[in-house]
Amino acid sequence: MMATTFAIQRQAPQGTPYWQTFVLEIDLGQTILDALNQIKWYHDGTLSFRKNCRNTICGSCAMTINGRSALACQQSVRAELANSPTPNQIAIAPLGNLPVLRDLVVDMTPFWQKLAAVDPYVSTAARQIPEREFLQSPQDREKLKAAGNCILCGACYGACNAVEVNPAFVGPHALAKAARLVADSRDTTTSERLSQYNSATHGVWGCTRCFNCNTVCPVGVAPLDRISEIKQEILATAPVASRNQERPVRHRQVLVELVKEGGWIDERQFGLRVVGNHFRDVAGITSIVPLGWRLVRRGKFPLRFEKSAGQAQVAAVIQRVQRLTPAYRYLLD
Repeated sequence: MMATTFAIQRQAPQGTPYWQTFVLEIDLGQTILDALNQIKWYHDGTLSFRKNCRNTICGSCAMTINGRSALACQQSVRAELANSPTPNQIAIAPLGNLPVLRDLVVDMTPFWQKLAAVDPYVSTAARQIPEREFLQSPQDREKLKAAGNCILCGACYGACNAVEVNPAFVGPHALAKAARLVADSRDTTTSERLSQYNSATHGVWGCTRCFNCNTVCPVGVAPLDRISEIKQEILATAPVASRNQERPVRHRQVLVELVKEGGWIDERQFGLRVVGNHFRDVAGITSIVPLGWRLVRRGKFPLRFEKSAGQAQVAAVIQRVQRLTPAYRYLLD
């Protein structure tokens, strides 16, 4: 047993957030959920948080622990003390990017609405209904395994930088489910789905590739990888004649251009070149002005850019790849 301080961000409905600390004598092998139960049962019965299965199955207890999204039932006190920036203290706050109802309980309505927006159900409307269920080969079923593990806890959504600055972005949880449907051999609306997900700001191209979703996912869905799979499908089905005009392909082209020029991406130019088509698409430029303004207000817009160390070597590697893979030059040149 060890005396441990728990700093919890609390908030009454329509109230202002504040921090309250509790000191518990607790076994380091217990979970954060065990600690929250102890606080509620023996210290302050008004503390509000969600829980259910206590075994990383339901996803109810997702919250922000020591600054990152996690399940309270999965994280041990010992591990969180080791990761805490404050000695012998664990900070617990509500899940990010969602309105707070009370204490650690958030309103999941936006989360569910964005999931519904990707139409997360297998569509077989174009097929005759068989006498038995639609069967799949083990190989086809294996393609759905990663995305199918999602428990819809909201951890990835709470950690998503794209959602933070662009509320229109549908979110990594929804796109992970979308990837499952794109890969599902039983679904008959793949082309329609790809067209729907092929959006600059609220679809797959709104993802900033920050990797936060992969880092915090408690069950290994790796939403960023699933988003990349949808992008690959969109690129693979783009008509060859229109590839240079398609924004998704331009996205890849600009990505490579900027890495060649700077060794890493100059984010100030990325949106202007992709969405604004190098200042040729006035409507595209206009569409990203609100997002750019939000970035500036939140201090997330970089004012300067410096090339990375080894930029010349990076450019040489890309040029070498371009020469060796002429079939894919439309993506790299």
